[in-house]
Amino acid sequence: MEKSHVSMEQKSCIVCAKTYDTNAILLDKRLKASLDRHTITGLGMCPADQEKADQGFIALVECDPERSSPNGNIMKPEDAYRTGRIMHVKEKVFKGIFNISGKPTHKLAFIEIEAFDKLKNDYEKATK
Repeated sequence: MEKSHVSMEQKSCIVCAKTYDTNAILLDKRLKASLDRHTITGLGMCPADQEKADQGFIALVECDPERSSPNGNIMKPEDAYRTGRIMHVKEKVFKGIFNISGKPTHKLAFIEIEAFDKLKNDYEKATK
């Protein structure tokens, strides 16, 4: 692939892990052909997941703890091995499920496979 001194910025969605365009252009100030056509610069929320967050939803992202490499007690996005299953729940429901008082500090939570299965089964029972 041919390199250039300009590139289109992309980010990786912290929720669904899909790559999305940010509509920003990156420039090598030295004007050297060092950049690929697209450059992933970090994590963010894709437009679809950001819209859900703006509507008051918290994303529950299932991850496999045995394949993840957490540092300490908190699962960082770059350490989480995502299984691909995502559930969006309203903030009020999230607070009730996880017994949280106050406003959640993030619009994302990583949960284990068993917890995801339990929530999914409870939801299916409640909607029958």
